[in-house]
Amino acid sequence: MDASATKSTMALLKRLLEILEQENAFDRTGNEPLIRFVHPEELQKRLPIELTEEPASEEEIETAIRQTIRYSVKTSSPHFHNQLYAGVDEYGLAGSWLTDVFNTSQYTYEVAPVFTLMERQVIEKSLELVGYPPMPDGDGILCPGGSISNMYGMVMARHKMIPDVKSKGLVGLPALVCFTSEAGHYSITKGAHWLGLGTDNVYKVKCDELGRMRPDQLKAGIAEVRSQGRLPFFVNATCGTTVLGAFDPVLEIAAICREENLWLHVDACLGGTLLLSEKYRDRLRGIELSNSVAWNPHKMLGAPFQCSLFLIKGKNALHEANCAGARYLFQQDKHYDVSWDTGDKSVQCGRKVDGAKMWLMWKARGTKGLSQSVDQAMSACNYFFERIKNRDGFRLVLPQYEGCNICFWYVPPSMRGQSETQAWWEKLYEITAKIKERMMIEGTLMVGYSPLSYNKIGNFFRMVVTCQPPPSEASMDFAIDKIEQLSADL
Repeated sequence: MDASATKSTMALLKRLLEILEQENAFDRTGNEPLIRFVHPEELQKRLPIELTEEPASEEEIETAIRQTIRYSVKTSSPHFHNQLYAGVDEYGLAGSWLTDVFNTSQYTYEVAPVFTLMERQVIEKSLELVGYPPMPDGDGILCPGGSISNMYGMVMARHKMIPDVKSKGLVGLPALVCFTSEAGHYSITKGAHWLGLGTDNVYKVKCDELGRMRPDQLKAGIAEVRSQGRLPFFVNATCGTTVLGAFDPVLEIAAICREENLWLHVDACLGGTLLLSEKYRDRLRGIELSNSVAWNPHKMLGAPFQCSLFLIKGKNALHEANCAGARYLFQQDKHYDVSWDTGDKSVQCGRKVDGAKMWLMWKARGTKGLSQSVDQAMSACNYFFERIKNRDGFRLVLPQYEGCNICFWYVPPSMRGQSETQAWWEKLYEITAKIKERMMIEGTLMVGYSPLSYNKIGNFFRMVVTCQPPPSEASMDFAIDKIEQLSADL
């Protein structure tokens, strides 16, 4: 890039920062709309989405940027509780911009020397957090999301049980069966499809009344599968289920897996963040007994998308299962220690340097600072729970919570004191969706809703409390008051 091009790039980036500030893109006051909802057909008309033969002018580019900001959801608002993620940590954001400036891949030390060191440090600290042995007896990799992290667990389990599957495939083998709870993430089913196992070979273990996998049902399921001539190989326990935020009893599940010689993977994509807190990490007790773990700091903790860790016990296990020996990229006669080249243990070739975002967050805040942010989020979560527990109109789906999700219904005044027939419940499910619609049209609050299909329960609200932006009692009160206000005439 010549001098004039560099100058132009810097001018554009400086202008972008100015526009972000002018448009309040990072507003954390809650005074700005968090969404200006427009239906897709209308939004297409308002935005210059069409790509054209001729280049756009600087004025057109600036307009497009401003409109992007205007019509995007402001996840940094204290009133965004819609997903398992929300706003972004500012240090993580700075790390994210750094990764894009250098536009490199994580596969070799040759092209990503600093980022390679950062990723290894993040993996080493995360192994310690889980209770796994340090490298090289433990290992890990940054993945493009929790679904891929969970899929790594399935690949590793299959390779451990049948090493020849890597070269010979599945032909001639009995059907391989994986186990997850009926509340577990759908990525296990997708993994079974992508890995050629077949979705019929995903055994959904029944949950208890709090949404946690029942160990007795897991034990019975394994026996059933063996009696059918199929081969159990993998158990997925969940710490922080997607909807209810439930934590499976890992200690009991680990004992079964040891007895049955099965790989235990823990999907802690959501709940793994509680490991940072001395007060709450006990909810994942037994996680150190697993074989592999998935954790998404981009969820509750507020790392920028995407930031997902796959962690594993076993020296060189990731490399043995995944290496393809591409000599054009992973030459063994380089002038430096090639053990720092990590690409051959990955299913990807090009891999974004996601570790840098988490590294800068951790470096800036320290483990102590991250722990404090988790405790603050959980304190706000508890405040919300206690405020609605006995409040008129609010009804909890569960009598307790374990993660950062609080699930509830809101019964408007017109429906109180009536006989709660099936028709009454169906109306309440419809009203839940209607309240959400009003939230989005007004643009002041976003709280997601969900059914619980395996339990035949219809729509209820799922309030998610995350570390970014730091939640407060005031932001919890706002959500409660707004739901009541939006529902008054329903």
